[in-house]
Amino acid sequence: MQLWCQDEARVGQKGRGTRVWFERGVRPVGIIDRRYASAWIYAAVRPGTDKAFALVLTETSAAAMAAFLQRFGASLPEGVHVALLLDGAGWHTAKDIAVPDNVSLVFLPPYSPDLNPVERVWLYLRERFISHRLFADLGAVIDGCCDAWNRLIDERGRVASLTDYAYLRSVRIS
Repeated sequence: MQLWCQDEARVGQKGRGTRVWFERGVRPVGIIDRRYASAWIYAAVRPGTDKAFALVLTETSAAAMAAFLQRFGASLPEGVHVALLLDGAGWHTAKDIAVPDNVSLVFLPPYSPDLNPVERVWLYLRERFISHRLFADLGAVIDGCCDAWNRLIDERGRVASLTDYAYLRSVRIS
């Protein structure tokens, strides 16, 4: 039995800025895009380790969540069962989602995103790789998401440091 945490983040043409180093007293020029093409990074991480799985999809829905769960379940080693910690979004709790036999869903209490370590992964991705970018179209958004995720995974120890929550250490089963 392993504990994993799941969440999704929207990345789109209408991005957000972050703090940047700039000369005191001078306001930096920011880039703004008014278009709305978006993709979502669905991700699951094993807290305190570098084990992670992600899928970039073009919608948030019960069908998208089902596709993520099927791919995630298929990626697990044989004989491993996962308790997947996630929030109670409508597409997570839809009745028509087929959950793989090797995955059990465990829902966080309402209004508690700070308990999910994946939230820190999103913050890191946005600060380092996604903010202050203009994406030409939906294909560029998807490519940007994949590039950001791959760069994160290439940083050995980064996912482990971002997701190592003290309260989750005591519930690690294997």
